[in-house]
Amino acid sequence: MKDGPDIALLGALIGNPARANMLTALMSGKALTASELAAEAGVTLQTASTHLAKLEHGGLVRQRKQGRHRYFALADDDVGGLLEGMMGLAVRKGHLRARTGPRDPALRKARVCYNHLAGELGVRLFDSLRRRGFLADDDGALALTAAGADFVRDFGLDPDALRDPRRALCRPCLDWSARRSHLAGALGTALLDRIYDLGWARRQEGTRVVDFTRRGEAAFNAAFPAD
Repeated sequence: MKDGPDIALLGALIGNPARANMLTALMSGKALTASELAAEAGVTLQTASTHLAKLEHGGLVRQRKQGRHRYFALADDDVGGLLEGMMGLAVRKGHLRARTGPRDPALRKARVCYNHLAGELGVRLFDSLRRRGFLADDDGALALTAAGADFVRDFGLDPDALRDPRRALCRPCLDWSARRSHLAGALGTALLDRIYDLGWARRQEGTRVVDFTRRGEAAFNAAFPAD
Protein backbone atom coordinates (compact mmCIF):
# COMPACT_ATOMS: atom_id res chain seq x y z
CA MET A 1 0.00 0.00 0.00
CA LYS A 2 1.32 3.45 -0.95
CA ASP A 3 1.43 6.24 1.60
CA GLY A 4 -0.08 9.65 0.90
CA PRO A 5 -3.43 11.22 -0.01
CA ASP A 6 -6.12 8.83 -1.20
CA ILE A 7 -7.30 10.57 -4.38
CA ALA A 8 -8.90 7.32 -5.54
CA LEU A 9 -11.46 7.62 -2.74
CA LEU A 10 -12.40 11.16 -3.76
CA GLY A 11 -12.50 10.13 -7.40
CA ALA A 12 -14.85 7.26 -6.62
CA LEU A 13 -17.15 9.48 -4.55
CA ILE A 14 -17.39 12.21 -7.19
CA GLY A 15 -17.29 9.85 -10.16
CA ASN A 16 -20.68 8.27 -9.56
CA PRO A 17 -23.17 10.09 -11.88
CA ALA A 18 -25.88 10.43 -9.22
CA ARG A 19 -23.45 11.79 -6.64
CA ALA A 20 -21.88 14.10 -9.23
CA ASN A 21 -25.32 15.55 -9.99
CA MET A 22 -25.98 16.07 -6.29
CA LEU A 23 -22.66 17.84 -5.77
CA THR A 24 -23.24 20.02 -8.82
CA ALA A 25 -26.65 21.02 -7.46
CA LEU A 26 -25.01 22.03 -4.17
CA MET A 27 -22.62 24.31 -6.07
CA SER A 28 -25.45 26.86 -5.87
CA GLY A 29 -24.41 27.38 -2.26
CA LYS A 30 -27.91 26.55 -1.05
CA ALA A 31 -28.60 23.76 1.40
CA LEU A 32 -30.99 21.19 -0.10
CA THR A 33 -33.01 18.35 1.36
CA ALA A 34 -32.45 14.71 0.47
CA SER A 35 -35.69 14.77 -1.54
CA GLU A 36 -34.51 17.74 -3.58
CA LEU A 37 -31.16 16.09 -4.21
CA ALA A 38 -32.86 12.83 -5.18
CA ALA A 39 -34.77 14.77 -7.85
CA GLU A 40 -31.53 16.37 -9.08
CA ALA A 41 -29.88 12.96 -9.32
CA GLY A 42 -32.90 11.16 -10.79
CA VAL A 43 -32.89 8.48 -8.08
CA THR A 44 -35.21 7.38 -5.30
CA LEU A 45 -35.07 9.00 -1.89
CA GLN A 46 -33.66 5.80 -0.36
CA THR A 47 -30.87 5.67 -2.93
CA ALA A 48 -30.16 9.37 -2.46
CA SER A 49 -29.84 8.87 1.29
CA THR A 50 -27.26 6.13 0.70
CA HIS A 51 -25.26 8.38 -1.61
CA LEU A 52 -25.42 11.29 0.83
CA ALA A 53 -24.18 9.11 3.66
CA LYS A 54 -21.12 8.20 1.57
CA LEU A 55 -20.50 11.83 0.64
CA GLU A 56 -20.78 12.92 4.25
CA HIS A 57 -18.46 10.14 5.43
CA GLY A 58 -15.96 11.24 2.77
CA GLY A 59 -16.07 14.83 4.01
CA LEU A 60 -17.59 16.28 0.85
CA VAL A 61 -20.96 17.33 2.27
CA ARG A 62 -22.29 18.27 5.69
CA GLN A 63 -25.81 18.19 7.03
CA ARG A 64 -27.78 20.15 9.54
CA LYS A 65 -31.18 19.46 11.05
CA GLN A 66 -33.91 22.05 11.18
CA GLY A 67 -37.11 20.78 12.72
CA ARG A 68 -38.05 17.55 11.03
CA HIS A 69 -35.92 18.26 7.97
CA ARG A 70 -32.30 17.57 7.19
CA TYR A 71 -30.45 19.90 4.85
CA PHE A 72 -27.24 19.13 2.98
CA ALA A 73 -24.56 21.51 1.72
CA LEU A 74 -21.00 21.26 0.45
CA ALA A 75 -18.62 20.79 3.35
CA ASP A 76 -16.45 23.84 2.65
CA ASP A 77 -14.78 26.08 0.07
CA ASP A 78 -12.22 23.42 -0.77
CA VAL A 79 -14.93 21.10 -2.08
CA GLY A 80 -16.48 23.89 -4.16
CA GLY A 81 -13.07 24.77 -5.60
CA LEU A 82 -12.36 21.13 -6.43
CA LEU A 83 -15.67 20.74 -8.28
CA GLU A 84 -15.24 23.98 -10.23
CA GLY A 85 -11.71 22.92 -11.15
CA MET A 86 -12.96 19.54 -12.36
CA MET A 87 -15.62 21.28 -14.45
CA GLY A 88 -12.89 23.39 -16.04
CA LEU A 89 -10.79 20.31 -16.76
CA ALA A 90 -13.80 18.57 -18.30
CA VAL A 91 -14.37 21.53 -20.62
CA ARG A 92 -10.72 21.71 -21.65
CA LYS A 93 -10.63 17.97 -22.39
CA GLY A 94 -13.85 18.12 -24.41
CA HIS A 95 -15.96 16.13 -21.94
CA LEU A 96 -19.20 18.04 -22.39
CA ARG A 97 -22.78 17.05 -21.84
CA ALA A 98 -24.70 16.68 -25.07
CA ARG A 99 -27.62 18.88 -24.07
CA THR A 100 -27.39 22.62 -23.54
CA GLY A 101 -30.15 24.90 -22.35
CA PRO A 102 -31.27 28.51 -22.56
CA ARG A 103 -29.55 29.32 -19.27
CA ASP A 104 -26.10 28.42 -20.58
CA PRO A 105 -25.19 31.96 -21.81
CA ALA A 106 -26.43 33.42 -18.51
CA LEU A 107 -24.40 30.85 -16.54
CA ARG A 108 -21.30 31.78 -18.50
CA LYS A 109 -21.84 35.48 -17.85
CA ALA A 110 -22.43 35.40 -14.08
CA ARG A 111 -23.19 32.56 -11.71
CA VAL A 112 -22.62 31.39 -8.18
CA CYS A 113 -19.69 29.06 -7.59
CA TYR A 114 -20.60 27.70 -4.15
CA ASN A 115 -20.56 31.12 -2.43
CA HIS A 116 -18.70 33.52 -4.71
CA LEU A 117 -19.11 35.09 -8.15
CA ALA A 118 -18.02 33.09 -11.19
CA GLY A 119 -18.40 33.41 -14.94
CA GLU A 120 -17.26 36.29 -17.13
CA LEU A 121 -18.07 38.91 -14.51
CA GLY A 122 -16.35 36.90 -11.78
CA VAL A 123 -13.19 36.72 -13.88
CA ARG A 124 -13.47 40.45 -14.60
CA LEU A 125 -13.66 41.21 -10.87
CA PHE A 126 -10.59 39.07 -10.16
CA ASP A 127 -8.55 40.52 -13.05
CA SER A 128 -9.48 44.07 -12.08
CA LEU A 129 -8.36 43.61 -8.48
CA ARG A 130 -5.07 42.07 -9.54
CA ARG A 131 -4.31 44.61 -12.25
CA ARG A 132 -4.78 47.52 -9.86
CA GLY A 133 -2.51 45.94 -7.27
CA PHE A 134 -5.30 45.12 -4.79
CA LEU A 135 -4.41 41.42 -4.88
CA ALA A 136 -0.87 40.11 -5.12
CA ASP A 137 1.11 36.89 -4.81
CA ASP A 138 2.62 36.44 -1.36
CA ASP A 139 5.02 33.52 -1.12
CA GLY A 140 2.90 31.40 -3.44
CA ALA A 141 -0.45 32.48 -1.96
CA LEU A 142 -2.90 35.18 -2.96
CA ALA A 143 -2.98 38.13 -0.55
CA LEU A 144 -4.92 41.36 -0.12
CA THR A 145 -2.55 44.34 -0.32
CA ALA A 146 -2.79 47.52 1.75
CA ALA A 147 -4.28 49.31 -1.25
CA GLY A 148 -6.69 46.40 -1.64
CA ALA A 149 -7.77 46.71 1.99
CA ASP A 150 -8.52 50.40 1.39
CA PHE A 151 -10.62 49.48 -1.66
CA VAL A 152 -12.54 46.87 0.32
CA ARG A 153 -13.32 49.44 3.02
CA ASP A 154 -14.48 51.93 0.41
CA PHE A 155 -16.72 49.18 -0.99
CA GLY A 156 -18.43 48.92 2.38
CA LEU A 157 -16.65 45.91 3.89
CA ASP A 158 -14.29 45.43 6.82
CA PRO A 159 -11.28 43.41 5.66
CA ASP A 160 -10.14 42.74 9.24
CA ALA A 161 -13.50 41.17 10.10
CA LEU A 162 -13.13 38.79 7.14
CA ARG A 163 -9.88 37.27 8.35
CA ASP A 164 -10.31 33.81 9.79
CA PRO A 165 -7.45 31.35 10.41
CA ARG A 166 -9.75 28.50 9.37
CA ARG A 167 -10.42 29.96 5.93
CA ALA A 168 -8.39 31.67 3.22
CA LEU A 169 -9.15 35.36 2.77
CA CYS A 170 -8.34 35.28 -0.94
CA ARG A 171 -8.04 32.24 -3.14
CA PRO A 172 -8.06 31.82 -6.94
CA CYS A 173 -10.66 29.38 -8.25
CA LEU A 174 -10.45 28.08 -11.81
CA ASP A 175 -13.53 29.10 -13.78
CA TRP A 176 -14.85 26.23 -15.92
CA SER A 177 -16.45 28.46 -18.58
CA ALA A 178 -13.86 31.25 -18.86
CA ARG A 179 -10.96 28.85 -18.20
CA ARG A 180 -9.34 31.54 -16.06
CA SER A 181 -9.49 32.27 -12.36
CA HIS A 182 -12.14 34.07 -10.35
CA LEU A 183 -11.94 35.05 -6.67
CA ALA A 184 -12.89 32.60 -3.93
CA GLY A 185 -12.29 32.69 -0.20
CA ALA A 186 -13.85 34.90 2.47
CA LEU A 187 -13.31 38.03 0.38
CA GLY A 188 -14.96 36.49 -2.69
CA THR A 189 -18.01 35.57 -0.61
CA ALA A 190 -18.21 39.01 1.01
CA LEU A 191 -17.95 40.84 -2.32
CA LEU A 192 -20.81 38.83 -3.80
CA ASP A 193 -22.96 39.42 -0.70
CA ARG A 194 -22.20 43.13 -0.95
CA ILE A 195 -23.24 43.13 -4.62
CA TYR A 196 -26.57 41.65 -3.55
CA ASP A 197 -26.92 44.20 -0.74
CA LEU A 198 -26.30 47.07 -3.15
CA GLY A 199 -29.13 45.78 -5.34
CA TRP A 200 -26.86 45.33 -8.34
CA ALA A 201 -27.85 41.70 -8.85
CA ARG A 202 -29.92 38.84 -7.47
CA ARG A 203 -29.88 35.07 -7.65
CA GLN A 204 -32.22 33.60 -10.28
CA GLU A 205 -34.59 31.34 -8.38
CA GLY A 206 -33.77 27.66 -8.68
CA THR A 207 -30.53 28.18 -10.62
CA ARG A 208 -26.93 29.27 -10.14
CA VAL A 209 -27.44 32.27 -12.44
CA VAL A 210 -26.72 35.72 -11.02
CA ASP A 211 -28.89 38.33 -12.77
CA PHE A 212 -27.48 41.87 -12.86
CA THR A 213 -29.79 44.81 -13.43
CA ARG A 214 -28.79 47.27 -16.14
CA ARG A 215 -27.78 49.84 -13.54
CA GLY A 216 -26.17 47.17 -11.42
CA GLU A 217 -23.96 45.94 -14.24
CA ALA A 218 -22.94 49.51 -15.07
CA ALA A 219 -22.03 50.09 -11.41
CA PHE A 220 -20.17 46.77 -11.29
CA ASN A 221 -18.18 47.68 -14.40
CA ALA A 222 -17.29 51.04 -12.87
CA ALA A 223 -16.17 49.41 -9.60
CA PHE A 224 -14.22 46.67 -11.37
CA PRO A 225 -13.03 48.20 -14.65
CA ALA A 226 -11.54 46.01 -17.35
CA ASP A 227 -8.35 46.82 -19.25
